[in-house]
Amino acid sequence: MHEIDFSQAKREGKGFRFPGEFEITAVGKSDAGLPTRVPQLLERAGLHVLHETVRHRHSGGGNYVSVTVSFRCENREQYDSAHATLRADPHVRYTL
Repeated sequence: MHEIDFSQAKREGKGFRFPGEFEITAVGKSDAGLPTRVPQLLERAGLHVLHETVRHRHSGGGNYVSVTVSFRCENREQYDSAHATLRADPHVRYTL
């Protein structure tokens, strides 16, 4: 995988602005306890989780659950770390 060049978006005033609040969604099996696990993983990674924003939704068949939570971060590295932390967990299939 290659690095994405965000320099043009920055020059044009588009894209992510740091520091800020961002939302992340993790998807995994419904029996993995993700509604509790996802915020815990993000906090262990040093991110400020906005617990009042945690919400989850089960798939139509009930086999999977998506958990969405907002968090604060100071820079792009912290944002990328949030995705990497969740994707490293064996119970998380993918993040958005």
